Amino acid sequence: MEGIKTALMTVLVAMTPVLELRAAIPFGLAGGLAYWEAFWLAVVGNMLPIPLLILFARRLLSWLSHRFAFMRRFTDFVEKHAVAKAKRINRFQLFGLMLLVAVPLPGTGAWTGALVATVLELRMRSALSAIFLGVVIAGIIVTFLSYSAVIAFF
Repeated sequence: MEGIKTALMTVLVAMTPVLELRAAIPFGLAGGLAYWEAFWLAVVGNMLPIPLLILFARRLLSWLSHRFAFMRRFTDFVEKHAVAKAKRINRFQLFGLMLLVAVPLPGTGAWTGALVATVLELRMRSALSAIFLGVVIAGIIVTFLSYSAVIAFF
């Protein structure tokens, strides 16, 4: 039962913006999951909200900013952040989107990639493919770094 709780929490942590799989993989490993389990659960969890985010991000941000005045500053920040990232990767489109998602640093990841895909008005299938490849690459990097940290610690 403990393993199922850890697996579920790993998926949920991976679904959260900012944390994503950068936190989910170490969380899963700390909870006793095997490396490959933590990796795949984090990848799946990280990808679950992405199609909905691509479909509804613009409408949701617009609705929030018009409905709640106090949210306008937040929605403006999110849109400006996505537009700035989109300008950087517009030249390379899908390859740039994949690289943006693949770098496991703050301000990157699947959520940012989905917002950028929305700003660039990329086709869903193409955007999901690029984001998925980026998530897998980021997952490999985070898993390797987590494994290296464990070896270095012990």
